[in-house]
Parts: sequence; C-alpha cells; structure tokens
Amino acid sequence: MSSTTTNPLDDPSADPFEIAATAADEIARATGVAHHDVALTLGSGWAKAAELIGETVAEIPATEITGFSASAVVGHSGSLRSIALADGRHALVIGARTHYYEGHGVRRVVHSVRTAAATGAKIMILTNGAGGIRETWTPGSPVLISDHINLTADSPLEGATFIDLTDLYSKRLRDLARTIDPTLDEGVYTQFRGPHYETPAEVQMAKAIGGHIVGMSTSLEAIAARQAGMEILGFSLITNLAAGIQKTPLSHAEVLQAGRDAEPVISDLLARVVAAL
Repeated sequence: MSSTTTNPLDDPSADPFEIAATAADEIARATGVAHHDVALTLGSGWAKAAELIGETVAEIPATEITGFSASAVVGHSGSLRSIALADGRHALVIGARTHYYEGHGVRRVVHSVRTAAATGAKIMILTNGAGGIRETWTPGSPVLISDHINLTADSPLEGATFIDLTDLYSKRLRDLARTIDPTLDEGVYTQFRGPHYETPAEVQMAKAIGGHIVGMSTSLEAIAARQAGMEILGFSLITNLAAGIQKTPLSHAEVLQAGRDAEPVISDLLARVVAAL
C-alpha cells in the first residue's frame, strides 16, 4: 500500500480487525511464512535486535501492506521482517511504528499490533526509548515496564468494549527476562501525547501519580494487544533523565545517540529473551 494512498483505517465505518486480517494475509504471501509466533515492535535504540534474533526470511517495506503508514520518526526502519528462530518458530519484527502525535488516529497507532495478532503471534514485545524519572537510571539502561499510565485521553477500544488491564504487562515474561539479566529494574511507563517533551512540572506530576518512565508510545499498543489476547512484555531504554531531573535541555539527537551507544547491549539482551520464550 503506497503511503500516498488513502488509508482504509481512516474510514470510521471500516472494521479495523478485518483490515488487520487482510494485512496479515499480505504478510504471509510476501514473506512465505504462514504463521508467526511472537511479534516485536522495535523502538529507538532496539533495531539491531532484529539481526540477532535469528535468520531473516524476508524483509518488506511496511507501506506495501494494507493499513501501514510510512515511518515518520528517525530511528525506525519502516520495514516488517519475518525471522526464523532457532527452534522453528517465527518472529515478526515491526520497525514501522505510528505514533499517536502524528495525528492519524488510534486505529493506525495500533494497526501493527492487531496485524501481528492476526498473523498468529501470541506474545507481543513492545520496546521504546524514554525518559527516566529515577535518578539512579543512567542513559542506556534497559528497564522492564511493569504497568502504565495512559495520559493520551484516548483508547484503541471502541464502543462498550471492557478489557481488564490488571496484569497487562506479563509478570511471567518479566520474571523470564530477569533470568537472562537479574539486574533488570522495572517501572511504570507514563505515555504523554507528545510530540513535545514533557515540562519539569509534568514530569513531577507523573512521578506523583506513580510514574517512573515518560514517553510517547506503547500504552495504546499494549491495550490493543491485550484486547487481541496477546501476552505482553514491555521494555524501555532510558535514553535520558526526564525534564527537570536532567538539568540540561532535551533533544531527539540525544535520544538517538543514547540508543546507538546502548544498541549492542540491549539488542543482545532482547535476542536472548526471545530465545528463552
């Protein structure tokens, strides 16, 4: 699907799950892989993990698949990759994240997750680059997401759809990740709307209501993944301390550089976690 073509998800009368099923069928034809077992969305700093997980069977531009948008953020590959794992399973690696702040609507934000579920994936791994509120976290630290606070004032659920989020981020998967790296800390991810960075006062608000990490993605995707019946593992790469905690101005260049510096370590960690699933 060309990025200049009207996206079918923009039609409010369209069924987003039917569009996800169509996208999954297209992925199966394009990759030659009928079923994927696990899916990963690789945010800033995590992209190299795709090269370490297993053997790439196929890589396709996401915009060739129905419902996907062109990646609008530097640091995202804009591709979908099917990877054969050592044990015969297949992973779908999503390098094309649509962020809420791009203004395309929630359906497009969560389309990749719904498509992953339609390919058969039962586990969804969501990663991001984010700001840390705990001063003990240094840039380059991977942190497990234990819960989230959604400050977008939006939801991927439509109508009277009631989904329990009590254990949204799987304790089983977090415990498994800590068998790979016992030093992993965890915290509550707070999603702001973006694209501006949070003010120091907003960071203090997030801290006061129980947040430890601030960012602009992941929460809406996690809700959609739960609706689809997937088990969810979340990772944040702390690319900087949040505004007011860090005493210098924030920049996207800083985020990208922190991701590049941490990439070898966190990518190896993620690859080992996937192998242990």
